Amino acid sequence: MAGRAPSPRRSARPRAGARFAVVAARFNEPITKRLLDGALRALAGGGVSGSAVDVQWVPGAFELAQAAAHLARTGRYAGIVCVGCVIRGQTPHFDFVAGQAAAGIQRVGLDTGVPTTFGVVTALTEAQAWERAGGDVGNRGAEAAEAALEMASFVQEMGATAGPAGGAAPPAPRRARATRRVRRGGR
Repeated sequence: MAGRAPSPRRSARPRAGARFAVVAARFNEPITKRLLDGALRALAGGGVSGSAVDVQWVPGAFELAQAAAHLARTGRYAGIVCVGCVIRGQTPHFDFVAGQAAAGIQRVGLDTGVPTTFGVVTALTEAQAWERAGGDVGNRGAEAAEAALEMASFVQEMGATAGPAGGAAPPAPRRARATRRVRRGGR
């Protein structure tokens, strides 16, 4: 049974000057626009000015993670919200796109330390998608933005290494390990 996401438990107010990005998928664009509107309202409600939010459009849900990764690596963002809509059709394509979008978005957050949230509606029908884009079941874009605000606050409280706008700094480059040559033969 679908329901609304839980209300944030912590005061999800970002630090002054924190920037956020929203990456939106154009596939099923009318629904995605409602998710984007919900995300922007939630960020504004959390104290983020419109000038501190960058919106980037990508072709579809599959491309959300790649765009989010590029944005996260800039170090400019305290959080990134990904919104889109994938509706099941008559082929297994839905399963691949929805699953990989979710895994990719999660990976961006884990790899970069920048909170990257999943506001992608995955529905069996278009009617179900509209219900999750501001209908009776809520707005998954708003919920993802609230999660980004809460996680950005959490990361800030934990004292994570922050880039100029509150995003996590990129990981340090790995050092090459020295290898020993093994001499083969009689000596």
